Amino acid sequence: MLDFTPKEIKERKGLVVNPAKTCQPIGAMYAALGINKCLPHSHGSQGCCSFHRMHLTRHFRDPIMASTSSFTEGASVFGGGSNLKTALKNIFTIYNPEIVAVHTTCLSETIGDDLNTIISQYKPNIPEGKYVIHTNTPSYVGSHITGFSNMVKSTVEYLVEKTDVKKNKLNIIPGFVNPGDMREIKKILKAMGVEFTMLPDTSGVVDSPLTKQYKMYPDGGTKVDEIKKMGEAKATIALGSFASEEGAVALERKAEVPAKILKIPFGIKATDAFITEVSKLTGKSIPKEIEIERGQLVDIMVDTHHHFHGKKVAIFGDPDTVIALTETVCSLGMIPEIMLTGTPGSSFDKQIKSILSDFDVEIEDKYIKSKGDLFEFHQVVKNKEVDLIIGNTYGKYIARAEDIPLVRIGFPILDRSVHSYLPTVGYIGTMRIIEKISNALLDRQDRDAEDKDLELVM
Repeated sequence: MLDFTPKEIKERKGLVVNPAKTCQPIGAMYAALGINKCLPHSHGSQGCCSFHRMHLTRHFRDPIMASTSSFTEGASVFGGGSNLKTALKNIFTIYNPEIVAVHTTCLSETIGDDLNTIISQYKPNIPEGKYVIHTNTPSYVGSHITGFSNMVKSTVEYLVEKTDVKKNKLNIIPGFVNPGDMREIKKILKAMGVEFTMLPDTSGVVDSPLTKQYKMYPDGGTKVDEIKKMGEAKATIALGSFASEEGAVALERKAEVPAKILKIPFGIKATDAFITEVSKLTGKSIPKEIEIERGQLVDIMVDTHHHFHGKKVAIFGDPDTVIALTETVCSLGMIPEIMLTGTPGSSFDKQIKSILSDFDVEIEDKYIKSKGDLFEFHQVVKNKEVDLIIGNTYGKYIARAEDIPLVRIGFPILDRSVHSYLPTVGYIGTMRIIEKISNALLDRQDRDAEDKDLELVM
């Protein structure tokens, strides 16, 4: 019989058990879906493309369209150039997208396919007014967040045009967030009267309405003409350094548009920073309706602070999400015991330590993991005896084993629905995060309370 009693946690260097991430092409595919009338194309085997589509489809509960170069043994040995050229011909003939966004896979990266050369050779055959872009996304490096970042960066490098004309508008790179989050960010900007371009924008694509007519390319997504004009902006705000910074830096390098890197606006502090930066850059005032939302959030935090004070929480997921959630739970008076991501990067540790320092929370460095896995996360949860876990669907196995409440936030969430339509960013989104955390803790309190104490819980 297996012994699951807590033991000393030892560092592992050569093995990953139950990764806290998925592969680059999934992120690249999601970013490409945020471009209007774009067909993502997976340059590899059919199985890779099927897995990536399936993972996104299960999270968003919406059919994800993508094509593949369909590698077989021949392409694996002699290269996939012929497959890609044939695929592009068939794609434009049959599916007629405005743009094809090609990303690589482990197989095409391992054999060394040169997509720059292949696409350049095919360029004379691309129909007029159509585009083909690409990015390199080897699955054995980085994570889906890296793939998202790479696709945004490549889109900028391929399409954005440099111009001396600068307008009072902003570029927004929203990070790897749900379409509901992108809608909330756009709602805030529109309320402030700010002109902007969001890249990518999956709202209206993976949350498109059900109608009587099927549309392979829904109405949502950033139009190619809008992407070309991103060089006219006064500045680019990148939300989340891991997913968005590279795209903003590429814009600054190519079109001389200054980059501002902020956290994903989870929680009152990050949302304040986002709205203040927008106001500062554009000169737009903050409208009454946003002030009211903030006041309501503060009221909720005051009314419910006793639910959270001193509660121990373990957080895992995408680095930008974990960073923003750490700041959020600290602002509620909770104590984060471990913060873990599977996407490597030293800035994760630095940002987490900075947040903990701001809130006078002391955590050993070994519990801030920028290159961890869920086996290690489970060990820490068992030893630390936390009150709550925050993470994606894969946290439910740990939550069940240790009998700890789980709040599902992040990607992927495969065993719940509707989440992708509702925001977790901004003041409204933070209210929802607080509701989810509060309800999880109160449900557990109700479950464990004696009958005579139930009235006190209400």
